[in-house]
Amino acid sequence: MELIQETPDLSAYLAADEVIDHDHPVVRQRAARLASQAEDSYAYARLAFEFVRDTIPHSQDSGDLRVTWRASDVLEQGTGICYAKSHALTALLRAEDIPTALCYQKFDVVHGLVAVRFNGAWHRQDPRGNKPGVDAQFSLDGEQLAFPVDPKSNELDYPVLYAKPHPAVLAALQGATDRPHLWQTLPTAL
Repeated sequence: MELIQETPDLSAYLAADEVIDHDHPVVRQRAARLASQAEDSYAYARLAFEFVRDTIPHSQDSGDLRVTWRASDVLEQGTGICYAKSHALTALLRAEDIPTALCYQKFDVVHGLVAVRFNGAWHRQDPRGNKPGVDAQFSLDGEQLAFPVDPKSNELDYPVLYAKPHPAVLAALQGATDRPHLWQTLPTAL
């Protein structure tokens, strides 16, 4: 699948905003700790991915009722669904000047991923969190996402790479009073 940048301006994929708040002290401190362990940007990207995937539980898996959407809140509270975890990973990567986009898949509901840019190409990554039957890995040599799509079941990979969270995703996160409420309002398409 060919990934399509929403905007040709690569600097948009490095920007901070209210959601991808990589200028926040919580994000900056975590990025600095991870960067101190990495010999280069590739190693940093892998460490940031593994940190978000492995140390921030997916709130559905852990039973956490809180809904986070801002990257700094995800890192500070240590919880989030796929979208929120993608926001946190995007902020950590952009904090170290790695162009990062938000991207999505469609299953029964929309699933959130990120794409990182290395060597002139985008590489999708899924920081959702592993569990039995889910084995997402950081890779620049072919994808190992949490969930492969099944086109026969009307599942699909959206090709657009967004600089900011899709409005439908952000509206669902910001409008939810708790995770059970969020589950009733998750977007089913973009």
